[in-house]
Amino acid sequence: MEIRKASLTDLDVLMDIFAYARRFMQATGNGNQWVNGYPARELIADNITQGNTYVCEEGESVLGTFYFLQGESPEPNYRKIYKGAWLDEAPYGVIHRIASSGKRKGIASYCFDWCFKQCGNIRIDTHRDNKVMQHLLEKSGFVRCGIIYLANGSERIAFQKNK
Repeated sequence: MEIRKASLTDLDVLMDIFAYARRFMQATGNGNQWVNGYPARELIADNITQGNTYVCEEGESVLGTFYFLQGESPEPNYRKIYKGAWLDEAPYGVIHRIASSGKRKGIASYCFDWCFKQCGNIRIDTHRDNKVMQHLLEKSGFVRCGIIYLANGSERIAFQKNK
């Protein structure tokens, strides 16, 4: 498998992957995370144009996708954390909108590992009902740090992994 930056020609495939991910989340008890068609096609197109969306592929098949950005403080929603603390305040990478096509196991772990090789300090969040993602994060060495709130007020469980 390989990771590469997504291009606008990947957009239809990525939207299919997100549709699959929404159905998977519904089926596994997480019906409140990606609702009302989130993520919107326009958001993903914008993320691709900015160079922050990646695909995981094998041969000609796109098996997964994620948003990855690193820097001094790339995620404004992570400035305040409640009921806990971040592991450190060093520059970090952030992963958002990670999704798999469901055609192969291990995609999330592969993507997490790739991101960690790019930046040895990663933060990510997920919905409290997303037990599958929480398990994958903990299995990959992420530590539950506390609660963050999105701009719309939605609560998320915050995780971090560092060297």
